[in-house]
Amino acid sequence: MNETFVAKDGEKEVSVPQAWRPTLTAIVDALIQGGEPSLPRVTLQSPDVWVSAQDNIRAYGAQLRKLPEESWNSSVCIWYGDFWDVLVDLYTEEEGRSDLVLQAHVYEVGDGYRYEVVLVYVP
Repeated sequence: MNETFVAKDGEKEVSVPQAWRPTLTAIVDALIQGGEPSLPRVTLQSPDVWVSAQDNIRAYGAQLRKLPEESWNSSVCIWYGDFWDVLVDLYTEEEGRSDLVLQAHVYEVGDGYRYEVVLVYVP
């Protein structure tokens, strides 16, 4: 997929674009470290999102690990008219690919993208 073009196909899920992967990986790294992300162009959908995400990870009962490259083989996004809804498959030390996902919305902005952390949960 071209790094500068992201499909706006609201009919089917597509792979997460290469251009978004570093920021999404940095969000997962922040989840692992425990502190809220202080990344440019990354916001939380609501003030309690980060605490809820951490609570859901703890309740899941496994230790998150850095995203392996294979995560991008199953992570997807779909266009919702104003943003892309992204689901990133998360990995744990205990089981590899877990049931947990990071949900984020990605918005086009003037010279790039803005990322909004929505939730970490088991679909």
